[in-house]
Amino acid sequence: MRYATSMPRRQWLRQTCCGFGGLALADLLMADVARAAASPEAARITGAAARAKRVIFLFMAGGPSQPDLFDPKELLRRKHGEPIAPPVDPTLETVGTDKFLALAPIAPVRPRGQSGMMISDHMPHLAEIADDLCLLKAVHADNNQHAPATLQFHTGSQTEVRPSMGAWIDYGLGTENHDLPGFVTIHPDADVRTYGSAFLPARHQGTKLVVPTNPGQSPIDNLRDPAGRPAVQRARLDFVQRMNRRLLDQQQADASMQGMIESMELAFRMQTQAPEFVDLSRETQATLDLYGVGDKDADRNGRACLLARRLSEAGVRFVQVSMGGWDHHGNIRENLPKSCRETDRPVAALVKDLKARGLLDETLVIWSGEFGRTPWSQDLSGTAPIDKHGREHQPESFCSWMAGGGVRPGFTYGETDDFGFQGVAGRVHLHDLHATILHQLGVEHTKLTWRHAGRDFRLTDVYGTVVKEILA
Repeated sequence: MRYATSMPRRQWLRQTCCGFGGLALADLLMADVARAAASPEAARITGAAARAKRVIFLFMAGGPSQPDLFDPKELLRRKHGEPIAPPVDPTLETVGTDKFLALAPIAPVRPRGQSGMMISDHMPHLAEIADDLCLLKAVHADNNQHAPATLQFHTGSQTEVRPSMGAWIDYGLGTENHDLPGFVTIHPDADVRTYGSAFLPARHQGTKLVVPTNPGQSPIDNLRDPAGRPAVQRARLDFVQRMNRRLLDQQQADASMQGMIESMELAFRMQTQAPEFVDLSRETQATLDLYGVGDKDADRNGRACLLARRLSEAGVRFVQVSMGGWDHHGNIRENLPKSCRETDRPVAALVKDLKARGLLDETLVIWSGEFGRTPWSQDLSGTAPIDKHGREHQPESFCSWMAGGGVRPGFTYGETDDFGFQGVAGRVHLHDLHATILHQLGVEHTKLTWRHAGRDFRLTDVYGTVVKEILA
């Protein structure tokens, strides 16, 4: 039997190139199938058409003072230093607020942009983007203490261990980048519950990240073994994974074990992706200046916000950035401007940068603390002059803002009473805020559930109404 003579190399390449293309296409399609399989809930939780693909949550830990930043009251200005009789239950009185002295805004709060949105002189960069913001002036929560209020904002519950907002969103929608986690938390709160997955599979918990300030600092704990070569790491991981899967087969179903297996695989893939995304040297000097990188006040938060943009742009579904220092019980006249200097420039830069890159329309940016501050002063010492006073916690009403992601730009929603204490129109509870966030992602909040301890749980528990008035 005679075989045909070998064809010329160029002819062989011409005839087989489509085959190589087919192999590449198959690999891409399988990757899409794998991503879809990782989020089986997506098909059944769909609500309205998604207006946003991803979320960046900027958490101002401590409680920013809305009377000084967004919601000034003429009554407080006129009565500054004088006793007032706000409509509060006496049981709400705490140390240093027994006199209820009116405390005027520490700096002018003026109309900004074409919209006339009220923003403090201490936030000049935010004032420049007023017409991109949707300001909520009557948000309210259920607890006046930091820990439970923070937990409620992040998980929907004040006390119980529940999945965090980012974990719920990652569970429902998954990541857009197979080599990066769907949920990243930058400089998180010490309470791991604010980025945990609770009873959801472990792969949905937030990946904790710090922004490196020097070349030797690792952004993610234990991501890389400096002594190990990639081939050796892969061999070790394969060995461990074989034992994990053998145990999983014996147990039949173990969500924790399955989550561990998936986390190990993701960690290995991240070793090639994560260093690229945290390397800010790839950015232009103009971009670094925009965010305040190198500025003595804004550097840390500037790096965090720039990294949030990079991660979001790369396909991370939910990026959470925590910026503390807003708990101003005393000397608010000096301490609040410092917090503004540390955050105003980076936060405004993030919105500007997303908009310039055409990403703001599909990215929902949220700015808020766990609650606000009272319209009357607080003096913990009992002897300080009013210029050295601060403000107490106030969950009854506070200000949050959103940008992009299909919310109305240049729009102010809600109103508070003459004291700035209670919301009198357009009140938005945290459950409503969570429902609205999910709605903008195309998720029906009542359908995003997980069966646990005999009942279906969800981020909004049994509450929550989408705030349709703020939607574009």
